[in-house]
Amino acid sequence: MTKRTTVLAALALMASTAAVSAQVSDDVIRIGVLNDQSGMMADLSGKLAVDAVKMAIEDVGGKVLGKPVEVISADHQNKVDIGLATARQWYEQGGVDLILDVPNSAIALAVQDLTRKMDRVAIFTSSGTSDLTGKSCSPNGIHWTYDTYAYASAVASGMVADGGKSWFFITSDYAFGHALERDASAVVKARGGEVLGSVRHPIASADFSSYLLQAQASKAQVIGLANGSGDTVNSIKQAREFGIGGDDGQRIAALYLAITDVHSIGLEAAQGVNLVGAFYWDQTEATRAWSERFYKRNGRMPSMIHASDYAATMHYLKAIQAAGTDAAGPVMAKMKATPIDDFMTKGGTIREDGRVLRDLYLYRVKKPSESKRPWDYYHVLRTIPADQAFRSLEAGGCPLVAKK
Repeated sequence: MTKRTTVLAALALMASTAAVSAQVSDDVIRIGVLNDQSGMMADLSGKLAVDAVKMAIEDVGGKVLGKPVEVISADHQNKVDIGLATARQWYEQGGVDLILDVPNSAIALAVQDLTRKMDRVAIFTSSGTSDLTGKSCSPNGIHWTYDTYAYASAVASGMVADGGKSWFFITSDYAFGHALERDASAVVKARGGEVLGSVRHPIASADFSSYLLQAQASKAQVIGLANGSGDTVNSIKQAREFGIGGDDGQRIAALYLAITDVHSIGLEAAQGVNLVGAFYWDQTEATRAWSERFYKRNGRMPSMIHASDYAATMHYLKAIQAAGTDAAGPVMAKMKATPIDDFMTKGGTIREDGRVLRDLYLYRVKKPSESKRPWDYYHVLRTIPADQAFRSLEAGGCPLVAKK
């Protein structure tokens, strides 16, 4: 390498460092909500997630450390190239300090890689893959709400204990579905069950007839739906049309089912389904109070993702205030050092791999006759303590975790 080349490289590095520093220390704290606003996950997060962030910004008075807090948003359209390009532009040129939400695990993994390279923060409230705190963990990434291991483990272990020993999976063919099937299969086998087969479908499928018929023909006791949102809704609706999961001896296990999905399916079809969640609007006085605020603004009750977006934003902004800066490193350190106590989470902590440890809950969908008002959908069956819900730190394989 020539002296001239060395000098030019050094100048380029200095310019790059100065650009990042300028963005970190500018006069605005900017949050970018990157999610699905037009596809099958739009109800789960979507535009109302942006309003949840606005509620948090309003509740801190619109400023932190004297700097105004702004929120911008974009629809990633469930395309990795669009999501990654948007995130890169936000970090490099848009002055975005935090990227939030990010449904679609493939996009989340790409954003997670950017947080390492660009020293920026991301909080994944709606992404599922447990790889975010495993092999793909980042010092600047936080997995806030749930993950595939926790959901798959809770649902699969419960079904096996109830006699569902043989399984067939209908799996969404991208990172989220793959992780759900992988994690649930491991639980089934560890508890003495067997996996008879699986079939994968494209994301946002409309016709599940061939997949359901393959599952039916397998004679598996449990058909595991390793998908989410609109795909889970369509799977359950079409299974009912084929008479699957009724009196035929086969049972349907939805490894991820949200309240927005139950709303779409309707109580008549969804009644009796057991599911796992991190939040239900009608669970406590605190959840009801915040949810009624959300309802007055938006005409519907919040999903657990909307609640998570508010709570994660508040935790992030309080960390900036406590750290005295919006630079990624000090803010991440402060967030990890501060317990999470709000209407949604009590005694939550952020582990060194970025996993938020919180209690999860087992719910059962009510019968239509038991529902007293719109969105009155769940019975709360039991609490799943955080140390039972989530994979251990050692089992995750996060490279950030020092070997003991």
